[in-house]
Amino acid sequence: MVHSSTIQSKVCLESFNGSHWWCLSQTSGIMAGGNQTSIFEFLLWGLSERPEQQRFLFLLFLWMYVVTVVGNLLIVLAIGTDARLHTPMYFFLASLSCADILFTSTTVPKALVNIQTQSRSISYTGCLVQLYFFLTFGDMDIFLLATMAYDRYVAICHPLHYKMVMSCRRCTFLVTACWILTSLVAMTHTFLIFRLSFCSKKIIPDFFCDLGPLMKVSCSDTQVNELVLLFLGGAVILIPFVLILVSYIYIVSAILRVPSAQGRRKAFSTCGSHLAVVALFFGTVIRAYLCPSSSSSNSIEEDTAAAVMYTVVTPLLNPFIYSLRNKDMKCALVRFLRGKVFFSWGQ
Repeated sequence: MVHSSTIQSKVCLESFNGSHWWCLSQTSGIMAGGNQTSIFEFLLWGLSERPEQQRFLFLLFLWMYVVTVVGNLLIVLAIGTDARLHTPMYFFLASLSCADILFTSTTVPKALVNIQTQSRSISYTGCLVQLYFFLTFGDMDIFLLATMAYDRYVAICHPLHYKMVMSCRRCTFLVTACWILTSLVAMTHTFLIFRLSFCSKKIIPDFFCDLGPLMKVSCSDTQVNELVLLFLGGAVILIPFVLILVSYIYIVSAILRVPSAQGRRKAFSTCGSHLAVVALFFGTVIRAYLCPSSSSSNSIEEDTAAAVMYTVVTPLLNPFIYSLRNKDMKCALVRFLRGKVFFSWGQ
């Protein structure tokens, strides 16, 4: 009979600028069969290693987080309280705003706490929980953007069948399916990370727990994780992206056949906001997940910048892009802020 043994050690790691030290305790058990389970804290690289930048970064990211939450929340409330916006397009937009609030809240508050307390630590359990919700809400953004492209395709290319195809039941089914798929994908990746061991180098080269950085600091074989990330992660990113491109090829083709110049402008303005968000979000996500990077300091800074773009900047810009480029949305926001709302779905 093989007994498990427990090893306790204390590990001290020097900060990147050499001016501070962090110490963490590690308890690891060598289980029967050679598997290792670990209970310890990771250290996050953070947003910057320069102490003089910490206060500025804290204020900047606090401002962006507050504006993101307030802006997206206003969109949800304006759509929910104004019956004129109770259409499939705005239903998906409200869902996207909810996902953006949750997506940003998964990473930014912890980064702000670490900056304020001058600590870079995150517990093993907290890291996996953050990873799961980050993947869930991030993939939800991807699927919702694809769903919104399908909605615009039906509205412009098949306007006579729009109400029948995009019924209330169909819209609810699409959003529910998105939530289920994203949860399953996130659960798969999280369970695969759970089976890895982390023996020594535990500095995660990012300001939150993500798949790539976690695999880089693992001391066990990550081949299965990398293959799943390549095929499943690639499918989650590329299939919706291709569907969006195909949808807009048909949309642009249909718009160009519209004889009225005013009609073409109205159709393009309806799709312009969505295209701007798609370009910004997918450009940074593809850079972060599908383009290889090295472990050098410059590469880590580039990866962090890309992560900031799709985790913070894109959710921040979404309310402005959709409200400033959409007359109905601007009017709904004004009515909501003035207290003139319409609660009846029948209006």
